[in-house]
Amino acid sequence: MEENLRLLEKAKKLKQDLLDFVLDAEGDIAVALESFSAQQLSNFSKSQYQGKNQNDMVLDMFLSEGNIENKTPIDLFLIESSNLSDDEFQLVSRWKNSFAGLFAVNEILPHSYEVSNCLTQKNYSVIIKDDAEKQQLARVKVGEILLTRIAQISDSCWMFSAPITLMGKLGKPKLAVAIGNFKQNYKSNLYGDAPELLEEAWNSVEEYHQAFVNFFGSDEVTLPGYKLQKRLSEFQEQLTEQKLTAAGVDSSKSLEELTTEAGVSREEISETVQSMGIDGKAAADIVNSKKSAKMVMPPIELPNHLKNAEEVTIIAHPRWGQAFLTNYTQFNELLQNPEWESVDNNEKLIREYLESSEVSSFIWQRSAERYPNQLEDILQKILNQPNFNLHEDLNDLLRKMNKSITPELPEIASVPVHLHNLFQEALIEVKKKQKSKGKAKSKTGFGSK
Repeated sequence: MEENLRLLEKAKKLKQDLLDFVLDAEGDIAVALESFSAQQLSNFSKSQYQGKNQNDMVLDMFLSEGNIENKTPIDLFLIESSNLSDDEFQLVSRWKNSFAGLFAVNEILPHSYEVSNCLTQKNYSVIIKDDAEKQQLARVKVGEILLTRIAQISDSCWMFSAPITLMGKLGKPKLAVAIGNFKQNYKSNLYGDAPELLEEAWNSVEEYHQAFVNFFGSDEVTLPGYKLQKRLSEFQEQLTEQKLTAAGVDSSKSLEELTTEAGVSREEISETVQSMGIDGKAAADIVNSKKSAKMVMPPIELPNHLKNAEEVTIIAHPRWGQAFLTNYTQFNELLQNPEWESVDNNEKLIREYLESSEVSSFIWQRSAERYPNQLEDILQKILNQPNFNLHEDLNDLLRKMNKSITPELPEIASVPVHLHNLFQEALIEVKKKQKSKGKAKSKTGFGSK
């Protein structure tokens, strides 16, 4: 502990030097900080941070996530600080791996907190760096949740590197909501300390996309809402059957029959089913059911406004995931119509696609590839920008509309089993409360907005 305390004192001074370097900088660093801050602040939904705390959180994120000609502010600081010792250089270099998380307090020690990241279940020893931090954390109890960022100072020890939000002890529904909000506010930190989980999640998106195209025969499908719901249910049933078959499970038989034939325990079968990404409750239902395995999987449910829509278009992409649009046919027809200016509500439709969070950049990029001249003409006139160049200016326009121009992990991505189980259990609790109180509650988990 003495060595970690010594490193902590050195880290505090170096962190202040790094902050001064960034805040005093002009030119590219200053421009990048302004752009990064605007983008990140737009990501915060109903943020728990206000004023200075909010700005300090964004500034800490910028240190390791900002991009100045493919270098982070930490990289530039290390280049400029030629007087650093090897130990100091190594200490600052560790901060490139700083990340935000929801941390559950497991143990409270005299100088540190033992915590685990709720999103990845990885454990950390975080040392208290000053009296103000100690005073803020004095009322924290084991089991409570902290929202903050941590930075590494040694192989075994970390420090809090940004403002700390005390979230208290959260039940499963509230924790699921907190994780859903975290996904919205800290998209780049979703699996900040687990690149292997992030890679698995991205791989699952590509696999899902290929399965979607194989099933529907296209990456773009338009159907009435109720028919789409039916087809998606059939698609999920096929996916489930394929997973079970790949695991050596005959989906035409019940698990009761399979356990008897294979001479294995129900617990072993349950573990096999869960390893395929099927949550614990569904696994238990499968094991205990006398029905065939594929009959007990939970269905895909479109929201009511889509199920009841006259027409819904799904556009699928191996990185962007899926977009569900109820007026894509009209938008597409507008882009193909040389007399588009005579079409009713043309400007309203274009502005809706620019402003709606449901329309991602990939829809615009796809349209720009298909109808470049027409789309450029439309945007020049509707935006009153006669010099608008689609190739050069579209991405800047999308950024101004708070749209990411690079893919963000979509909702269809697989999640770690412990999170999937949490969301399922939280949903069950919420439904029980709804039934007993007759009141609607908020959605939980990764799908919450």
